[in-house]
Amino acid sequence: MSSSSPSSLAPIKVGVVGFGMSARVFHCPLLAASTDYHLATIVERHGEQSKLRYPQVCVVKSLDDLLAIDDIELVVITTPNDTHVSYAKRVLLAGKNCVVEKPFAVSETEARELVQIAQMSGKVLSVFQNRRWDGDFLTLKALLRENALGHVVEIESRFDRYRALKKPNAWREDSSFPGSGVLFDLGAHLFDQIVDLLGVPEYVTGTVRNERQIASAPDDSFMVVLDYPTKNVKAVCRAGMLVRDKPPRFTVLGTRGTFTKHGLDVQEDQLKEGIAPGDMAYGREPPASFGVLDAEVYPDIHIRGTVTTADGKYPDFYKNIAAAIRGSADLAVTPEQAADVVRIIELAKRSSDERRSLAF
Repeated sequence: MSSSSPSSLAPIKVGVVGFGMSARVFHCPLLAASTDYHLATIVERHGEQSKLRYPQVCVVKSLDDLLAIDDIELVVITTPNDTHVSYAKRVLLAGKNCVVEKPFAVSETEARELVQIAQMSGKVLSVFQNRRWDGDFLTLKALLRENALGHVVEIESRFDRYRALKKPNAWREDSSFPGSGVLFDLGAHLFDQIVDLLGVPEYVTGTVRNERQIASAPDDSFMVVLDYPTKNVKAVCRAGMLVRDKPPRFTVLGTRGTFTKHGLDVQEDQLKEGIAPGDMAYGREPPASFGVLDAEVYPDIHIRGTVTTADGKYPDFYKNIAAAIRGSADLAVTPEQAADVVRIIELAKRSSDERRSLAF
């Protein structure tokens, strides 16, 4: 691994494909705020909206135009789900490193093929699983690391919204688009967090539904159980679009007690408001949103109180990507893990259709 310090290295030149919501809210602000990167080029087929916010960038009209720029080292793909695999292949075969928005692919077969191409190319390939750096998830990992709950037997993880009507002109709510629906959209986050904590499950049991019964709409609700009987633990992952009064984001049960956490991580809303990494408030959750630990920490000593939420750290995703490109660290989010998440999504849907549990 390289011994050079990050500050002594030239910034990695980045090209971003697309300037929709994920590029505007997440990727471009995180890259622009990092000294590891130079946000050099953005692909916009129509217009040059990105230059209003990032006047230094070169706007090109196609992926081919971007790949023709020799000194672009990293390409970030933020286009719709059905383009992820074909674009990532072209990036890797052009000899450039690649970050893909989640989900990694819309089928496990394509995901495994991408893994092989990345291995042959020798380039870095990762997926933007930013919610590994949510403050609540980092807090949960710390509690498990310190054995604060004893042996954990169940983790319930939810990501709920309320929108009774279909969002106009949204491809994620159109069943004709591959990879649409909340299973691919939100399941990709929830399943990745569990795989990060526990590894791949032994069994997957899914219930996937279109609860709003909107014509031509994909699934808008799921409950998926990832079961680890050998470890005596299961994860219950849920999401829905008809949840006005939000239940806890996390409910974790252990032999010593329970951890309950309401609310979503603050970073997405902060980035939308223009609060960037480096701001003192960035990633910091207000005390009113802290989770509650109710546990027996020692025999006959029972506590119940709030747990300060760790600061959210989305910038650490791209910090790790830079280190991996420079050869000074291993990837945090590997393409193999991303392919495992796609497999879980497919098994969950098949389990729901067949009304039975399936082995991983």
